[in-house]
Amino acid sequence: MLQSLAGSSCVRLVEQHRSAWCFALLVLGYLLYLVFGAVVFSSVELPYEDLLRQELGKLKQRFLEEHACLSEQQLEQFLMRVLEASNYGVSVLSNASGNWNWDFTSSLFFASTVLSTTGYGHTVPLSDGGKAFCIIYSVIGIPFTLLFLTAVVQRIIVYVTRRPVLYFHIRWGFSKQVVAIIHAMVLGFITVSCFFLIPAAIFSILEDDWNFLESFYFCFISLSTIGLGDYVPGEGYNQKFRELYKIGITCYLLMGLIAMLVVLETFCELHELKKFRKLFYVKKDKEEDQVHIMEHDQLSFSSISDQAASMKDDQKANEPFVNSQSPTSNDSSLNN
Repeated sequence: MLQSLAGSSCVRLVEQHRSAWCFALLVLGYLLYLVFGAVVFSSVELPYEDLLRQELGKLKQRFLEEHACLSEQQLEQFLMRVLEASNYGVSVLSNASGNWNWDFTSSLFFASTVLSTTGYGHTVPLSDGGKAFCIIYSVIGIPFTLLFLTAVVQRIIVYVTRRPVLYFHIRWGFSKQVVAIIHAMVLGFITVSCFFLIPAAIFSILEDDWNFLESFYFCFISLSTIGLGDYVPGEGYNQKFRELYKIGITCYLLMGLIAMLVVLETFCELHELKKFRKLFYVKKDKEEDQVHIMEHDQLSFSSISDQAASMKDDQKANEPFVNSQSPTSNDSSLNN
């Protein structure tokens, strides 16, 4: 008997605070996912980092042995300066000296990565004026870009998602939920093919040092706005039609970002995902809803009373003209 009462009370407690429990599980799951990612990345990448450190140490030691006139301190100062310049997109290699980082097409590409919050980091402002302008430009441009993307996505999704789903639902009588799921999957497949697989194959041909996996990796990192910057197209010293290539990449990034947002919005409109998201939201109390309804009723009642009072004032304003006309009419009738 006590066990059944305790079980029913626990079930009642869980049901009353279901949203809080779901949110706590969400936070715990997210933290575990972060830890899982850290463990996997550490176990996979740490051995490669160790091998690279050993290789660089051997190369440095061999270089110092072959050039006894150069001290280790001088070599390290030179390498620090080279690495610092490399972080700003400037290389001392002879095969990379022909590419300028701040011509018009490169600057256009940089502006698109800043406004889309991709930020590869391969090219950054060098001067104080450039850094200050980048701050002001981003403060204004990023909200402007979000507004632009939202407006474009809302217009596209009407023709790409909502109307096709309603057409198959009304025309053919299929279930709206089933049609929405199939449509979202087909749209996702088309987006992956047009903005990931095909561009990855093109990049693997145009970029000499990229294979298909590296090209697909660049497409995903770019369109997801992660922007690690380890792979940036158009930076090869023998790149043909570099200006046109940079403009094409800028257009690809903007169109791909819009396509990604359309797909995400399509999946978010699925009924099943809406129900799943509601598990983690805070539900409004009934008392708050009642207060909101009462406030709405009071506002509507006050607006009605204001309208009635204005109507009465109009009637009072018109009454003197009516009364002033009646005595004159009576006097004329008496005189007659």
